Amino acid sequence: MSGNGRYGDYCHSQGGVVPCSPGAEGVRPRRTAFPRRRDRVVRRVPEPLDDAHARPAGAPDALVAAVGKLSEALETIERARGALYDAHQLIGGADGMLDDVVDGLRATGHADWADRIARELVGRNVLPGRWTFQVIEEFDDGYYRAWKDLEREVREATMDGRRHVHEAEMKRDRITPGAPDQEPTP
Repeated sequence: MSGNGRYGDYCHSQGGVVPCSPGAEGVRPRRTAFPRRRDRVVRRVPEPLDDAHARPAGAPDALVAAVGKLSEALETIERARGALYDAHQLIGGADGMLDDVVDGLRATGHADWADRIARELVGRNVLPGRWTFQVIEEFDDGYYRAWKDLEREVREATMDGRRHVHEAEMKRDRITPGAPDQEPTP
């Protein structure tokens, strides 16, 4: 299946993502870069939104798309990091609730259950030798830092350090000049 040719069409097949060819069997099209809605006209604003988001001279569409995808992947890691902090606070809160549970069980004549909960759950490690704060510290100092550093290094080397170049071009392409609430910049 072929498209407008501007940003390139790719197809999914069992062998991975491949360029589409007319009449290819067993593949489905996948647009890269800036998908266009067929039911509306997109009016392109010719100039970049601003200098902070301008495409570096000579940067091809595929590079802008790849760096944009890396930044999008990092945003997913950021969300996962937030979920770790949610887990940290939820688990810590649940552990704190156990004091009331133990007291309530003791007060109602269930010291055996109170003792077991105090022994087996209060202050328990979530992973061998680790409370959640230690898991977060290891994640931040290792996996997360590697993502942040590499994404920044790639942007610095390929996009002159500019963030969100891909998204800025997408915004620029979707603006209807003069329409309300579609100004290019604040």
